[in-house]
Amino acid sequence: MSEQRLNTSWWVLRIGLGVGPIVAGLDKFTNWLTDWTMYLSPLATKVVPVSPATFMHIVGLVEIAAGVLVLSRWTRAGAYVVMAWLLAIAANLVTTGMFYDLAVRDVEIALGAFVLGQLSAARETAGSSSEAAGARG
Repeated sequence: MSEQRLNTSWWVLRIGLGVGPIVAGLDKFTNWLTDWTMYLSPLATKVVPVSPATFMHIVGLVEIAAGVLVLSRWTRAGAYVVMAWLLAIAANLVTTGMFYDLAVRDVEIALGAFVLGQLSAARETAGSSSEAAGARG
């Protein structure tokens, strides 16, 4: 695979996995896309010491922060945060006893976040190698 294809793939994943969580996080405050509280597991509502709406606002802030991290110079770390977050969302969805289709989708997106983390690590290694070669040359 050419370096250009890898670079394009990295940018597509970076933008998608950065902007997506920011949009979803912002929507936790407006519920314009959906009523997010319906996806909260009854198990979670028993454990969490705040109302479902307040909890979703907290979730929104975490998602916004994760998206910003992906779009920042810490893309690799952000990608792994998004991956873990999506796996936690999938686990929550499974414990609702429904929304299995959404849980599978979130696991698939988590795999994309993992790939972004791996591509970012490879880019960092390649950048370090280029810098080292330039310093020797």
